[in-house]
Parts: sequence; C-alpha cells; structure tokens
Amino acid sequence: MSRRPFSHMRRVVLLFGILTISSAVFTKALGASIPLQTVQAQSTDIIHRPTSRPYTGDLSVFEDPKRDKKLQVNRVMDLLQIHAGSTVADIGAGSGWFTVRAARRVGSSGRIYAVDINSSYLHYIRDRAQKEKLPNIRTILGKSDDPLLPPNSIDAVLLMKTYHEVAQPIELLRHVRAAMHPGARLGIIDRNGRGDDHGVNREVVIDEVKRAGFVLAADYDFVKPDGADYFLIFGRSLTATETAHHVLESQQPLLRTKSTAGRSDHEAKSPGIVWQGTDWSWFDAITRLCAAGI
Repeated sequence: MSRRPFSHMRRVVLLFGILTISSAVFTKALGASIPLQTVQAQSTDIIHRPTSRPYTGDLSVFEDPKRDKKLQVNRVMDLLQIHAGSTVADIGAGSGWFTVRAARRVGSSGRIYAVDINSSYLHYIRDRAQKEKLPNIRTILGKSDDPLLPPNSIDAVLLMKTYHEVAQPIELLRHVRAAMHPGARLGIIDRNGRGDDHGVNREVVIDEVKRAGFVLAADYDFVKPDGADYFLIFGRSLTATETAHHVLESQQPLLRTKSTAGRSDHEAKSPGIVWQGTDWSWFDAITRLCAAGI
C-alpha cells in the first residue's frame, strides 16, 4: 500500500538533487568561458631581486644588418606560431626591429602591438611603420607592470632582451596572460646574469613565469650568436575552473550521442532539454528512468 508514495517521493528527491548539483556545476562552467579580466596583485607576486635599468640610448644598436641571421628571427616566429592573421605583442619593442618583421609575417589580416614604456621609442616605431608601409602596427604606451593589451586578444607574445629590465615581472605577466587566447604562446629571449647586469638566469625566469600562471613548453639556445643564452616558450596553464570547463565541453558530444541512441528518428532530431546553453538531453534520459519507477 505504501510503496507507491515512497517511490514517488524518491523520484522527487532524486530529481531535486540532480537539478541542484547540475545547476551549480554548469553555472560555474558557463562563467569559466568568460575570462576574468581583473588582475589583482598578490603579495607573493612581488620579487626582491636586482633588475636592470631600462635602456634609453641610441636605437641604432638594435639594427645590426646581420641580426636576422644571428637570431634566426624566422625560426623564432615559426616556433611562436606567428603566421598570416596572427595578433602579436612585442613587449619592450625598442626600435621596432622585431615589430616590423612580425608585421610583414602576419600581413594585412593580422595585427602587431608594439609595447614600450618609452614614448619616444613608440614615436620612432610609428614613423618607421609609416615609412615601411605597415599599417597593421599599433603602439601602446604601457606601464612597468602592465602592457595594457586588449583582453583575450593575443596569439603570441615576445619579450626579447627585455625581461631583465622588468622590475616586477610576475605582475606584468599576469596581465599578459589575461590578454592571451587559450593556446597562445609567450616567448622570452634573454641572457644569463644577476639581474642588474642586463641578464637574468634562465632558472629564475622559468620559476617566475610559472608563478604568473604559465607552463614551460620549450627551451632553445640557437639565439646565442645574437648575444642571448636562451629562448624559452611558455603556454598558459589552466586554472581549476578553466580545466573543469574544458572537461565539460569535451564530454558534451559524448553525452549527446548517448542520449539520442535508441530513439526514434523524431526523438533523435530533438535537442532534448537545453538549459543555460548546455545540452541536457542526457538529463531527459534520467527523467525517463525515474518515471519508470526506480
């Protein structure tokens, strides 16, 4: 006599539990798809080591005609996956030596942001871009701890012989990370040193960049003929919420396939229950099981 009301109550409780848990999970996942653009400095981000004074001298020192070959700049761009249509940031752009080469590589469908804290250097780059007919170059007067790049817009970033001049690199790189697309690459070319001698040891750089939310992807030394010791490539590490979002996204095709298996042609064409932008046809299947008297 009492089995039927109990069965009904159990179904109600089960459905309520599924709705509550799933709503929380998918609401969080949906939020993870929109990157948080506010970057807040943390006490652990502050470094206490020597850094070099930013260069303010003659820009002609960067224009060695043999530099393309010594640095292997085309190989650098290949490894950073810079190609037609890419959006690239050259941080510490100086004379624009790398800026103009990247601008030619990405073409009219791409864009290069030349970032520097020296306004006279940016004026030089603007004149250079006009003379060399490169309208895809944009200059940004950045801050010492923020390059002021547009959020979620960058495919590749390069700091070439600049890292040792950055007073608070972790703070800077957290802002860089917020500007990068998932899958974008960060390149750092520099030489070993104490920090205040226009160089910083490779191991120090790797540790600081990891603390800013990156993972080391590759390590090269073919840049040595240009007076550098290493070329490091990093990718963005995923936060917990980003990881959860990617896992959920990867599972949706599987859930969709399972939920339509065995249905009639009419049912298979139905998207099922869609809630908060997520395919919930699998939830429809659970509802049917409950109705069957679990």
